Amino acid sequence: MNGRIIAFCCEHSAYPAADLAGKLGLHYPETLRIIRVPCAGRVDVIHMLRALEKGASAVLVLGCEDGACHHITGNIRARERVKHCDMLLREIGIDGRPVVMFNLSPNAPHKFVKAANEITKIIKESREAR
Repeated sequence: MNGRIIAFCCEHSAYPAADLAGKLGLHYPETLRIIRVPCAGRVDVIHMLRALEKGASAVLVLGCEDGACHHITGNIRARERVKHCDMLLREIGIDGRPVVMFNLSPNAPHKFVKAANEITKIIKESREAR
C-alpha cells in the first residue's frame, strides 16, 4: 500500500468543496487523488475495488448531503454501494483498507479537508496496529 487515497467526488458537491479548499489554501493530504464524477451514485463497487486493487490505501466516495442530491437518490445509491463494498472486503478478509462515504455541500471546504484527514488517520492507525 502506498498511502494513496482515491476520492470519487460528485461534481455538484464534493468537487466544488475541494476546489474551494484549494482556493482558500486549506491543506489536505498530498496523497489524495480526486476523481470528478457526475454523481456519487455513478460510482460502482467495481470502481472502488479497482482503486484498491491498483494500490490505493483507501477510497472516499463524497456526495451531496441528504435531501440535496442533484440526481435525487444518487447519494443513497452511493452509500449502499460503499456498505456493500465494505462487506465484500470484510468477507474476504481485507480489513484496514477503508471505503468510506461522506456527504457534504459545495460550500463546505472545511468538511472536505476533515474527511480527507479522517481517512488518513484511519490508514495510519491501521498501519500502526499491524
